[in-house]
This record gives sequence, structure tokens and C-alpha cells, in this order.
Amino acid sequence: MRVICEDVSLTYTARGRHVEALRGVSFQVRPEEVVCLLGPSGCGKTTLLKVVAGLLRPGRGRVEFLGERDGNPLTAMVFQDHGLFPWMTVLENITFGLEMRGVERTSRTQRALPLIETAGLGQFQRSYPHELSIGMKQRAGLIRAFVTNPEVLLMDEPFASLDAQTKLVLQEEFLLLLRDRPKPVIYVTHDIDESILLGDRIIVLTGRPGEVRADFDIPFPRPRSLNLLQRPDFADLKGRVWKELEDAARTQARQ
Repeated sequence: MRVICEDVSLTYTARGRHVEALRGVSFQVRPEEVVCLLGPSGCGKTTLLKVVAGLLRPGRGRVEFLGERDGNPLTAMVFQDHGLFPWMTVLENITFGLEMRGVERTSRTQRALPLIETAGLGQFQRSYPHELSIGMKQRAGLIRAFVTNPEVLLMDEPFASLDAQTKLVLQEEFLLLLRDRPKPVIYVTHDIDESILLGDRIIVLTGRPGEVRADFDIPFPRPRSLNLLQRPDFADLKGRVWKELEDAARTQARQ
């Protein structure tokens, strides 16, 4: 599946005034490619993700998906807030999307259990969200998105609320999941290290209205590990990305 964003622009009304959130955003996501969106707060990254998901309609431009459909959901979103239903167990939360698609209970459980075990949640499948740590809740939210096998995965700062150690662990687990179940991913983050570790490309957006400021290819082959963070060429790329991001952030701060 290929995702095409062409000249996407969006203006919304807030407190009686028009706010231009996105202006002429164009890029493509190739099959099995992870594209990370970086930009200062308020630049429209989450808005763009919602446009791709079909939750918002752009004022101008289009989003198109090219490729053969296999009957699975077109997109699935993973948020910073895990979004688990508190009255459901871990297993029920993870299989909820399959249930909504009419998949029979035994089949959806069989599909979910291997992923639940991979995520280290096997002993907690009957637990409720309030019984889990923040990291475990986020694991469950991640598995819920993967178990439906969407054509495109949309991620909105899914690890931003985690402590540094848990974040590194889940980043590595995400890479393993993606290795076994490759798909195009659009990943919103504020973290340059994370974008280089996880992405194949980084798109830097300007301050509001969000426009494409820079597009970086990530030269590091997969599979990747956290050891990548220690390499000199990693630091060099991080510096170049930061230069573009810093300029955008300073411009945003002056608005």
C-alpha cells in the first residue's frame, strides 16, 4: 500500500477566528516505509494524521491510498493515550477491533494470543487496565493496532508519556513487530533520536501553518537496534535534522 498526500491544506475556526493549520503538504509513503513527522508544537502534525485517517476533511488537496486491498482495515491509529476501555480486560481490548469486524471469538483470540505473548502480556490477558503499568497499557494499545493487520499504521507520539527506559524497550519491541509484520507507517514524534531509530524518512514541518520544510532519508539499514544511537553518523544526521527543526521551532515561538 502506498499513501499519497498531495497539496493538503486545512483551516479551522477557533473562538471566532480562522486558524490555518496545514498549507500545501505533499509527500508519499512507500509500501513498508516508516515516515516520521517532526515539527514544533502546534504545527499540525496530529491534524495531518487525522486527515490521513479520514477523521478530518482537508480544505484543499487529497489523500490517496494505492495498492491491492486484502479486506483488513485501511488504517489503525495508536495514540499517546493508550485509549483502552477500562471495563474490558487486556484480551478484550486487544481483540475489540476484530470483534467489530465480526470475527468469531475463538478466531480473534487465536490471532491475538501470539502477539500478546510477544509483548510480554501473557500473564495479564485477563487483567483490567487499572491493574497495568503505563508501559503495559501502551503495549496493549500497540498490539491492538497490529492484531487487525491494517493496511497503514498511524502513530501519534505513542511512547511520549513513558519513562526513558520503558520508551527504549518499547521502541525496540515496535521494530521487532514491524520486522515481522511490515506495513507503511506515519509516525508523529517530537523526538529526533526516535525518528532516526524508527524511521526510513523524516519529514520536518514548519511552524503553523505546517508546510514541508525538509525531507531526510535515513541511511541505516534494518534491522536496527539501540546501539545505533552511539554511532558518529547517527549524531551527524541528528545535528542536520535539529538544524531544520530548530529554525522551525524558533519561528513558531515568535508567532
